[in-house]
Formats: sequence, C-alpha cells, structure tokens
Amino acid sequence: MTFYAGMFMGIVLGVGLIISFARYEKIRSKRRSDLAKTVAAFARMTVQDSRKILPDEFYPTWVVFSQRQKLTWLNLQLDKIWPYVDEAASELIRNNVEPILEQYRPAVLASLKFSKLTLGTVAPQFTGVSVIESESDSHGVTLELEMQWDGNPNITLDIKTRVGVTLPVQVKNIGFTGVFRLIFKPLVDEFPCFGAVSYSLREKKKLDFTLKIVGGDISTIPGISDAIEETIRDAVEDSITWPVRKIVTILPGDYSNLELKPVGTLEVKLVRAKDLTNKDIIGKSDPYVVLFIRPLRDRMKTSKIINNQLNPVWNEHFEFIVEDDSTQHLTVRVFDDEGIQASELIGCAQVPLKDLQPGKVKDVWLPLVKDLEVQRDTKYRGQVHLELLYCPFGMENIFKNPFDPESSLTYLEKKALKSGADETAVGDLGKTAAQKKSGVIVRGVLSVTVIAAEDLPVVDLMGKADPFVVLIMKKSETKAKTRVLNNNLNPVWNQTFDFLVEDALHDMLIVEVWDHDTFGKEKIGRVIMTLTRVILEGEFQDSFPLDGAKSGKLNLHLKWTPDNILRDS
Repeated sequence: MTFYAGMFMGIVLGVGLIISFARYEKIRSKRRSDLAKTVAAFARMTVQDSRKILPDEFYPTWVVFSQRQKLTWLNLQLDKIWPYVDEAASELIRNNVEPILEQYRPAVLASLKFSKLTLGTVAPQFTGVSVIESESDSHGVTLELEMQWDGNPNITLDIKTRVGVTLPVQVKNIGFTGVFRLIFKPLVDEFPCFGAVSYSLREKKKLDFTLKIVGGDISTIPGISDAIEETIRDAVEDSITWPVRKIVTILPGDYSNLELKPVGTLEVKLVRAKDLTNKDIIGKSDPYVVLFIRPLRDRMKTSKIINNQLNPVWNEHFEFIVEDDSTQHLTVRVFDDEGIQASELIGCAQVPLKDLQPGKVKDVWLPLVKDLEVQRDTKYRGQVHLELLYCPFGMENIFKNPFDPESSLTYLEKKALKSGADETAVGDLGKTAAQKKSGVIVRGVLSVTVIAAEDLPVVDLMGKADPFVVLIMKKSETKAKTRVLNNNLNPVWNQTFDFLVEDALHDMLIVEVWDHDTFGKEKIGRVIMTLTRVILEGEFQDSFPLDGAKSGKLNLHLKWTPDNILRDS
C-alpha cells in the first residue's frame, strides 16, 4: 500500500512540476512579448504622447524636444564622447578591415597595411532615426540610424609593390552618408533587456575619398590609385555592408543564429537584350553584361562580348548565393566594350529578390536606366531579358529546377549516371556545384507545331503578304520551313517539325516569319525563346508577338521529350 501511495504522490508531484514549469514558461514568454511591445510603443511615442502621460517637469529637457532637437542633443553627446569612441573604433577597424584589405589586395601589390589610423576630431552627425516595424517583434527590436560624416581622419596605408617600392598613401577628404541598422536581439527579462546587438551598414548612399602619396602624386603611377580605391570599396562591402552584420555579445549565450548564413541560390539565365542605345560613333555598340547580388569582385559575373550588335543574344547561365531574400536584389549592368579604354555604361536595372516566388521561374524584361539611385533621366536605353529562379536551401526536392539537369531525372536514371560517374569521382572532388551540374546534358526531342499567325503587317505593294515560317535551332543551326501561303495576313499552317536537341540548356529556338517574293524574300519579324519553359512544363501552346514587326502574333505549340545523357569528361 505504501508503494502505491508513494507512486501516486510521485505522479501528482511530477504533474505539478510539469504544470508549474509550463505556467512559468508561459508567463516568461508573455513578459518578453509585453517587453517587446512596450519598447516598440515607447519608440513610436511622440512628445505629445508623453505629455499626456506626465507633465514636462517629470522629464529631462531632451525628452520634450522635437525630433530635430533630440538629434541635436544626441549629436552633442556624441561630440563629447568622440575621443573615446575614436580610440576604440580605430582599433576595431584596424583588426577587422586589415585582413579583408589583404584578401582583396591587387596582384600588383605585395602588401597593404595600415601604418596610421585615427578617425580625427570631427564626430559623425545623426540625421534620422526610426524603428523598423516589420523587423521588430517579440524576439527583437530593429533600429535604423541615418548618419553623415565629413571627417578629418588620419589614415595612412603602407603599400609595397611587387618591384619592392614602398609607398605611404594617405586616405583623405572622406565624405560618407549612409544608414546603419542596429538589431537588439534576443529580448530577455534581464537588464539591459537584450542579449546581443548586431550592427550593419544597411545602405551606403555616398562614400567619397581621395588618395595621396605622402610627398608625391599617386597619379604618376598608372593603375595604382584605381586598384587601391577598388580594394577599399571591396573591404567596406565585405566587412560591414548589409547583409553582413557584426555581433556584440551583451549577455552570455549562444547567438550563432544571428550570424550571416546563405539561405539559397539564384539561378539566372541572361537571354538577350533589344533596342540598346548605340554608344559608338562608327558602327554599333559591343555590349556585355555584368550581374551581381553583392558587388564583390569574386561574386560578380560577366557575360561574353557581342560585337557590333544592338540586339544581342547571350543565352548564358549564372548562379548566385543568396543571404537575405527579403532585402537583397540582383543588379544588371550593360556595358559597351571599348577595347583598351574603359567600358561605357549603356544602362542598368535591378530585380528585388522578394518579388521572386521560390521554385517558380520568372521571365522578365527589364527596362534599362542611367542610374539606379537618381532616376531623373527617362531616356529609353533598351531592355534586357532574364529568366530567374530562386531556390531556397531545403526545397531542392520539392520543385523542378530546369537549370539543373539532374532535377528532371528519375531515381534509376540518377543511379545509372552516378555509377558511371563514380569511376572518375576521385578527380571530381574539388568541383563546384555548377561544375557538377554540367556533368549531365539535357538532351531530347523538341516538337514544334507552327499553328498560325494573325494580324501580320502588309509588306507587298500589290496585295497583302505571302508568309512562310523558318525555324532554327541556334546552337546546331538545324533549320525547317513551312509552306508559303499567298496573299494572307492571318495564315494557318498547322505544320509540325521535330528537332533533336543535344544540349537544351544552352540552345534556343528562333522562329522567323518571312514574306515570299518572286525575286527574293523579306523578313517580317521573329520570335526568340529559350527551352526553359518547355523543359519545365513538358508541353504548352501560346501566342508570341513578333519582334521587329509593326504588328502580328505567332501561335505555336511546343512539346519536349527528354533523353538526358552523361557528358564525356
């Protein structure tokens, strides 16, 4: 009996402890949530709100100031403590930035280090502060501080060239305007109410500086000034610019979840551009494209140059690492190659990654602008055509990736290809993901049915038009042609053609509509497409507007029958 009584009391005590623990966790969670709401509410309070709660005499003088006066007060306090901030920040910058400078050191230099580093006597000025509501919740609070600094720092770099010449280079006339983000996370019920602070340069609006050799002119050494300036900008970008963030631990704990981690990949197919502005006096522009998410040299991708062409076709594929899909964007810059001279910008465009639906290919035409920051110039500069696919990590097996050949293979096909690849696996251990993808060739049969055209323009002087269609596989240059339909602006062909495609990821279908004449032919317009959609959907029918024609559409039906193979090593 005593055993059962003891067992009963033990169960009751255990249940009581579980209920008490659950109740404590609930109360603790509610306190954290209430704390976050209180902090956010105080951050949103205006002077008028505070005066409704208590009269002015209960507050320090700076509380009853306007926001401009609050910023003035904040800047006055910063001026007072700036000598101490300068000492600590200078050492922090030296320790954090110097290794990154060495990482991005130009090949023409043997070493690049600080010999002097102080931030001077002029403190930065805060020009704005705000709470980011969308980023603030029961787990943390996010603030953004807008800052301007026209300082008088004493920064000298000791630069040693490959030929043994040592140059002391001063960084002068620094002008900076930007927005710093502070993340107080996690919120805890222990003073100072947060476990760590993360800081980052959220937006770099302006960063200007000049370089000067002590006792000389840096411009007398060709290329050195540009190389050093690019290195400094890369170091700023890689060390502190968002999404990179630095974490300062306030209370003991594990804050590894706050560190920057890749969250996915962005697959980009640069298809083509059209109607580009001509930058050359003689001939046409020689365009190429630079693409990046973060403007670091090792993360920027460059297309091949298409000579003497304002409607270039690239059909090139690139892959990028994504670290924050809510704030990052893909930047596209189109240049005109000028040979040994500096390339001239034709135009640029951006795509916010938050606009992309994970696992779904987005086909976009981006209008080019002169400047992404100040868009006052409304001149038409052409368009660039991209296919984009965002693939978050952990979702690779949920959706089909048309840019990854192996995603469309069955289990048995993957196993068969893997067994064949294992024979040479030793030499492939160092390959990147992109190189491994190229081991499988997306081969198959493309069936194209030219159904009809509608609303074709009149091109004959005596009559309408005598249209026919030419189909071309760009890579293999295989061609097929429909019959000619005389005197018809809305022809119906219903003819089907099969093409054996050896490498579908790098091939394109070009469909041209021509007018047949007795003594020749005249192009009416054309349609250019990648095979991404038909690989993804397997089969579809759609109408396509004719490029280069005043009017007209072409109705096509496409079907893909895959037969993937392993690429020979």
